[in-house]
Amino acid sequence: MHELGITQGILSIALEKANEVQASKVTKINLVIGELSGVVDECVQFYFDLLSKDTIAAQASLSFERTPNKLRCRSCATVFSPNNLDWACPNCHEAKIEIISGRECYVDSIEVD
Repeated sequence: MHELGITQGILSIALEKANEVQASKVTKINLVIGELSGVVDECVQFYFDLLSKDTIAAQASLSFERTPNKLRCRSCATVFSPNNLDWACPNCHEAKIEIISGRECYVDSIEVD
């Protein structure tokens, strides 16, 4: 259900930026969504279609770029992508990690007419 709030934010950003450049139509919104964000593309699309009705973004397409999970080992500084639920460092096998990519959720760009 958190997709509703996220989608409201996406639409607000798109309409605000379109207004700043006096655009008559938002044609495309490019999003970057990390694998760990928990955001479901289909839910965002559903809410966007519902919320954007009767706005200049009503027919805009959404493009989803998924960023993979990347972790850094705090013991040896190895950067790696985890395999399923095994988040131990492949180099030193420690489980002291920090997430450096995968939680993103932002509007990368907006295309307007």
